[in-house]
Amino acid sequence: MAGMPPIAASSTLSATARRTAAPAWLVMLLVCAGQFLVVLDVSVVNVALPAMRSGLHLSELGLQWIVNAYVITFAGFMLLGGRAADLFGRKRIFVLGLALFTVASLAGGLAQQPWQLIAARTVQGVGAAVLSPATLTILTTSFPAGPARTRAIATWTAVGAGGGAVGGLVGGVLTEFLTWRWVLLINVPVGALVLAGAARWLAESRQGAARRLDVPGALLVTGGLGLVAYGIVQTETHGWLSAAALLPLAAGLAVVAAFVAVEARTRAPLMPLGLFRLRSVSSANAAMVLAGAAMFSMWYFLSLYMQNVLSYTPLQAGLSFLPHSLCIVLGSKAAPRLMHRVGAKPLAVCGAVISLAGMAWQSTMTADGTYPTTLLGPGVLMALGAGLTATPVAAIATSGADPADQGLVSGLINTSRQMGGALGLSVLSTVAAARVAGDHGPATLAAGYGTAFLVGAMVLVTSIALMLLALPRGRTGGQS
Repeated sequence: MAGMPPIAASSTLSATARRTAAPAWLVMLLVCAGQFLVVLDVSVVNVALPAMRSGLHLSELGLQWIVNAYVITFAGFMLLGGRAADLFGRKRIFVLGLALFTVASLAGGLAQQPWQLIAARTVQGVGAAVLSPATLTILTTSFPAGPARTRAIATWTAVGAGGGAVGGLVGGVLTEFLTWRWVLLINVPVGALVLAGAARWLAESRQGAARRLDVPGALLVTGGLGLVAYGIVQTETHGWLSAAALLPLAAGLAVVAAFVAVEARTRAPLMPLGLFRLRSVSSANAAMVLAGAAMFSMWYFLSLYMQNVLSYTPLQAGLSFLPHSLCIVLGSKAAPRLMHRVGAKPLAVCGAVISLAGMAWQSTMTADGTYPTTLLGPGVLMALGAGLTATPVAAIATSGADPADQGLVSGLINTSRQMGGALGLSVLSTVAAARVAGDHGPATLAAGYGTAFLVGAMVLVTSIALMLLALPRGRTGGQS
């Protein structure tokens, strides 16, 4: 689920723009519709994955790139998108991001080859990364500080959570009654309608102080992450010591090292390395990378298990995800209140332990599993734990930062979660494929998916240990 991009600081809004600005409710509708599409497309494809595989003859490992191509570019370009909105204008960047997202959705829905679909999802992720930060900054500059802005941000957050929650159901309905292509094509008419409304009604604004864009940083971190993920996937077919795996892994690490070097020298870095000297920032981001690597893949493997092993229809799979979605939303909503009672660090650890229990339970899945014991029980624990973990870890990350850096640190923690999820999906997909080893019988597939959950649980144990040892103490996650 997408998190909050950085909230903009002061901005300039022309008198003409103010006079012609749309009613508040219309601004809210347009902006939230854009954010809904971004978050929806993180989860909507999961239920459609088996149909995509059979329709385009994708391999087991190639299938994970349908998800990862979107997530990697979304994470890699999101901070850049926020800065572009401040510099070039929030409305202009909103329209540009939504147009790119909509065109890429059309291309993905019409794809005839696997590479065409993966390329479209890659461009879609870039569009989402440009669009998502602009949605929030438009809200914060359109509503005055105080209750009105607070209600606007709360609505934006709820719409984002709702997009992630209903993604499985929407994907199931579209795949069941139309085709898998409509999980992407549905964005086209909605995107076109929002584009027309945005061009007509949204007012332009930008930040007063000009800032440089760190385009090299965004390209390097995205390329490095993609190469590392590709190298991991190659290990299943060629082995860890093969050139096919080692070369992209080495290249990816070299590109990441180049990214660090660029960030250390540029005047306006995408990711200011000095922030990581703060214990709260470094420990929380490290914990979030590991937690994201473990938890993000839950929806991916459960969707495959339901349809490939239990023979659920896409609609049945989508409906089966509703309790999971509800629990992650409930966990996210309950977390702020619980933080005030028990503290951020204990709540983060507790949430991760709950999710760990669900992953360990889920790893016991078999070919003759039943919904209550094999899907509902462990799924509720995993989703509830994920919802309880994310908010306190983000609160800890921002607690030690300067007020001027709060928005940037919030963006960093969300980027860490997305990047961890992308790498985790590559690793766990490789683990599952190695366990299956070409045998696609229900029992073998169930064992492969179960092994992925078991390895994910081990990764989550590492994240919990890091939380216990490294996260700052204190009820609000402040530095000790």
